[in-house]
Amino acid sequence: RSLVVVHFWAPWAPQCAQMNEVMAALAKEHTQVSFVKLEAEAVPEVSEKYEITSVPTFLFFKNSQKVDRLDGAHAPELTKKVQRHASSSSISVGSNETAKEDLNVRLKKLINAAPCMLFMKGSPKEPRCGFSRQMVEILNKHGVSFSSFDIFSDEEVRQGLKTYSNWPTYPQLYVAGELIGGLDIVKELEASGELDTICPKAQKLEDRLKNLINKAPVMLFIKGSKQMAKCGFSKQILEILNNTGVDYETFDILEDEKVRQGLKTFSNWPTYPQLYVKGELVGGLDIVK
Repeated sequence: RSLVVVHFWAPWAPQCAQMNEVMAALAKEHTQVSFVKLEAEAVPEVSEKYEITSVPTFLFFKNSQKVDRLDGAHAPELTKKVQRHASSSSISVGSNETAKEDLNVRLKKLINAAPCMLFMKGSPKEPRCGFSRQMVEILNKHGVSFSSFDIFSDEEVRQGLKTYSNWPTYPQLYVAGELIGGLDIVKELEASGELDTICPKAQKLEDRLKNLINKAPVMLFIKGSKQMAKCGFSKQILEILNNTGVDYETFDILEDEKVRQGLKTFSNWPTYPQLYVKGELVGGLDIVK
């Protein structure tokens, strides 16, 4: 009935060696927990069964059932998960119903975390299965505004959502808290043209740029912020504006690559900083000087 933590590791990965040390320390602290090391490449059939795609990966088992998972070398997270599962091992079976209720509340919150929520393997930037990748491509192609949750990051959510929504596979797409379905259904909706009417649209870049330019009477697009410029030209233009006593707002183009590239085309001005007054481009540092 006790907790078993399995570390899928590889001898060539230095981060695995570090996590082995963390595990050794945890083993001394939690004597009732069994810690096991498995060389991932030496047991390919086991690694495949549990979808081990990178090392280190930790699986947590209780009563021969997998209850959690951790991908990557995250020592604080591993410690937290071991403490949580080790303490819940000693709790009586009567608390199962409460745990189930708590999980359902959490799942409902996650499903409603954004108007359009995608539960997938990996992230939109790095999908970790072909179906998830195809789903992200379709949503992006149609300009859908969506948030996502990586089911690999939380085994409880991964298993619980299947039961909660009565849908056994991933990815899963939700709109306004309602399950739309998986990849096949989204493909059907795309083919019929319904996808565009169901899913909320992302704001067009041009509209977003217009809004940003008009956010304040005087808007400055720079590398960095008012408090800390991140290039010499931005620093100089800040000094000039501060000396005039003009009230102005700034936008850090290093924080948003779409804005950074899009604004160059939108304003037909290839460099930064860029100063706007009442929505009109004044120019860069030379013109301000």
